Amino acid sequence: MASVFVQADDFSGAAEVGCCFVEHGLSAQVSLGTGTVSGTYDGVASAGAPVTDVVLIDTHSRGLSGTLAQGLVKEAFSAPAASGAQVMFKKVDSLWRGNISAETAALAGLGHHVVVAGALPQLQRTVRAGRPLVAGSPLAETDLWQAEASAPPVDIPSLLRPEEPASVQSLDLEAVQSSSVPSRLAGLLDGRPALVVADGETVQDLEHVVDALLELGFQSGGRRIVLVGTGGAADVLARRLATQAARNAHSASAADETAAEPQDVDRPVLAVVGSASQTAQAQLAQLEGQGFTVVRLHPQYAGATGAYGPQLEETKQALRNGSNVAVTLAAGKVDPARAAGIVQALSAFAAQAAKATAADLILTGGETAREVLDAVGRSSLVPLAAVQHGAVLSRADDGTLVGTKPGSFGDDLALLQLYDEIRERRGQSAGAPANTLPRKTSEQSGATMTDAANPNQLPFVAVTMGDGAGVGPEVVVAAALDPQSNAECRPVVIGDALRLRQAAEVLGIEADIQVIEDVEDAVFTPGRVNVIDLNLLPEDLPWGKLSPVAGHAAYEYIRVASELAMAGKVQAICTAPLNKEALHAAGHIFPGHTELLAHLTGTEEVSMMLSTPKIRVIHVTTHIGLMDAVRKINPDLVERTIRRGHEALVRAGIPNPKIGVCAINPHAGENGLFGQGEEAEKIEPGVKAAQAAGINAVGPLPADTLFFLAGRGDYDLVVAMYHDQGHGPVKVLGIEAGVNITVGLPVIRTSVDHGTAFDIAGKNIADSRSMVEALHQAAEMATRPAVAV
Repeated sequence: MASVFVQADDFSGAAEVGCCFVEHGLSAQVSLGTGTVSGTYDGVASAGAPVTDVVLIDTHSRGLSGTLAQGLVKEAFSAPAASGAQVMFKKVDSLWRGNISAETAALAGLGHHVVVAGALPQLQRTVRAGRPLVAGSPLAETDLWQAEASAPPVDIPSLLRPEEPASVQSLDLEAVQSSSVPSRLAGLLDGRPALVVADGETVQDLEHVVDALLELGFQSGGRRIVLVGTGGAADVLARRLATQAARNAHSASAADETAAEPQDVDRPVLAVVGSASQTAQAQLAQLEGQGFTVVRLHPQYAGATGAYGPQLEETKQALRNGSNVAVTLAAGKVDPARAAGIVQALSAFAAQAAKATAADLILTGGETAREVLDAVGRSSLVPLAAVQHGAVLSRADDGTLVGTKPGSFGDDLALLQLYDEIRERRGQSAGAPANTLPRKTSEQSGATMTDAANPNQLPFVAVTMGDGAGVGPEVVVAAALDPQSNAECRPVVIGDALRLRQAAEVLGIEADIQVIEDVEDAVFTPGRVNVIDLNLLPEDLPWGKLSPVAGHAAYEYIRVASELAMAGKVQAICTAPLNKEALHAAGHIFPGHTELLAHLTGTEEVSMMLSTPKIRVIHVTTHIGLMDAVRKINPDLVERTIRRGHEALVRAGIPNPKIGVCAINPHAGENGLFGQGEEAEKIEPGVKAAQAAGINAVGPLPADTLFFLAGRGDYDLVVAMYHDQGHGPVKVLGIEAGVNITVGLPVIRTSVDHGTAFDIAGKNIADSRSMVEALHQAAEMATRPAVAV
């Protein structure tokens, strides 16, 4: 059995890689810092030390200067744990953050060859022609670096060696037969310490690189080779090393690691969400729905003496009483220049809270995780299991269970699944309600504790007015006055009060349209419409005419509604239609509401779901060309879309929805007669992965047959592969009461399923049924917690 040494620059990355090996039957231990390694490899352990197949060191160097990071990596790879290993692996961030240039230079300085295979196909993070891509788009064009002070890399050679990128050699796997990869790689590694970047778009590409290195024995020209990669490369390496004989040899160790922890039903869980990613905030919302008390600390006060004192005492008391607590930052963008100080303040708060009583931990963001573990005195951990890629549960040296996850990883259920894994290992029932104190809302010294509404209290819904030149003002007034809407929620309109009054005149109804400053000021009586008045439209704005002013106003309504939702002041957003041309004319270049809301909330990936009384459809791709859509579809995207649709329907009150998945080609390809095998390559694996997670999904099925079956009630949801495949049937079967739901956002958002209808605007012709239904579904989803698979 080959021994493995791994160095990572943050803890969640180390745990992710460690779990890759554990899941393939190997033993692993993560040490926090180069001076904390205990145990040795395979049969050469010192007295009393455990035998470990894989030793991982978290140097915690991502946020350090390049010089300090370089020194720590040299120290790590010079230690006996590294020199005694047969395989050396350096974990890097899949978004290429951290001191990658300095740390790979450290390896070259030790005389090692370096092979970089930095793709993570599981999350659509790839490398093509030396350029980092995310879902096919250049990393530099995404918003995944929102909390980073530096610019994202345009290409990997320039990142690794800024002074001489031409010295970085390229391994183009498309140009080399798989059987020739070892000889090609050996040629690139001939001579002085070499730095090679391998392209990678699939798991198979990573397999070619790992197989070549194993064939070379991780040696070339008398020099050792260090593989630099993500959890994707680590998983391939683990699979290759873990032969059946090795698994049998370590079966006793594996059984020990998966055994249940001592049953301690009163042990609470403290979650710390320190990532700036809105993905993490969406995951946090799932914990809140499970009964976690959420404490939000305003980053502006980070480092101020005693700023969070009242919230700290409240958190300590909640943990002592057995309640689960989640600590995070209040809504708003974090200044990258202050990120390190904010992480330290958040971690110090969490550490002080954790010391109040024995609590298991869930930690999001590698730097935050390490700061908290250091503060509570943990020095090593053993990875136990992964609930999703990168979402790992470990056991610390004192028995504390620690769930960790990189901030941008996972779907909305990742943290909830870590929580369920902790409960199961503590002998509790996964998914059972948490022990909680009476919940409340308080705002003190820059921190906010936001809790679920009282069951007898209706949710606030922010209703955006849409494009003021279209039918939006008319349908908003009608829906806001609808008795059923007011029986289900408390609608607050974000728009222009003057335009709403003009719309009421068009409708010929009396409406008491009252301007309020904040959501809490709203009063709900029959005939009254509460509006937060942005006062952006001129009094003489014509109906039915494209206007950049109205386009900009529509953008501002959405922006304000998003901020209210992210701050927890409203529980859902319901949007009237905007006009894309007017939006663009105003300088806001977004295809529509879906992409705009994803941008405003910092969400990496969302899905569009159309819901009518007869049929519901969720889309794998939406506003892109058909050829681009076919290229973009892949098993992971299909699975994530199915999961998002399943969660949305469960939240809407359907406990086990039956989901039908469309094929791309006619007759589902008819066993290869039509298309190029897209169903088998791009769709089937995603459906099977969803089925393995307990989702009742079927497919791929011929789209024409599936929509017929769904229309008669055989399926609760159809997964369409591209825009028109889903939109056409929906508009035939029920556009007048259709609702557009954006699935995957950290906030609930519904909308009408029609446009601005300039041709009938201001004429009292518009049908408000879709707006009323959208408000109904927003209220329904806001009052139902999501349920994990």
